[in-house]
Amino acid sequence: MNTIKELMNLKNRRALITGATGGLGRVIADTLAELGADLVLTDRQGSDIENLAKELIERWGINIQYRYCDIEDQTQRTEFINWVANSNEGINILINNAAFVGTSELQGWAVSFEDQTVDTWRRALEVNLTAVFDICQGLTTMLRAAEGASIINIASIYGEYGPDWSLYDGTKMSNPAAYGASKGGLIQFSRWLSTTIAPHVRVNTISPGGIFRNQPDIFVSRYEARTPLNRMATEDDFRGVVAYLASDLSKYMTGQILTVDGGWGVW
Repeated sequence: MNTIKELMNLKNRRALITGATGGLGRVIADTLAELGADLVLTDRQGSDIENLAKELIERWGINIQYRYCDIEDQTQRTEFINWVANSNEGINILINNAAFVGTSELQGWAVSFEDQTVDTWRRALEVNLTAVFDICQGLTTMLRAAEGASIINIASIYGEYGPDWSLYDGTKMSNPAAYGASKGGLIQFSRWLSTTIAPHVRVNTISPGGIFRNQPDIFVSRYEARTPLNRMATEDDFRGVVAYLASDLSKYMTGQILTVDGGWGVW
């Protein structure tokens, strides 16, 4: 019989994290490093990935490789997949965390439905869904051969629920169709994949609620009032669920969505 400590131990396992320098990506990387996993980190050129790697090595004494890659770009993505697949070190854990979230300044994004553009729709689906398909497919052979193989896809409550538009009144924030559609597709792809590459690889989804990132006060107060736990999430709120799904604590779980939303979806 294994102890909880033994089940959580990721020593001699290697985890790949996309979007590693974002707020959630950093917490995911730090969590897995604390549990003993070696890491492969990727993010776009210009991100602070080199310093992140140095910090994690100094803090946890693990091995880290990193490579810049804009996963929206098919050529860069293919090169990255080949680089990982041709390594001799293997991958045990794949976390598809990178996401296209846009900004209020992006043309055809944070605007009325009538003004949202096909171009931004395609960009969101390319990053949030197509790239995940591509990376999972490219690394499946490697994962099948790995001990405790686990894929974790990061979705969103907006892949499960429609938006409450009253939250956005008086702000420049929005909730574009492409974001929800791409995250909903990611959830269903995760379910499909979980039966397709079983029993060798587990595939699960984390569906985060809203994470506090200095949104306008009026939005935050409305969001908190609509959430049973009466606050927005922080990145640290996801350490436990990441540790659970990445490790043997969840070795009999696949095809599931773990919604971490402070109770948002119970109303």
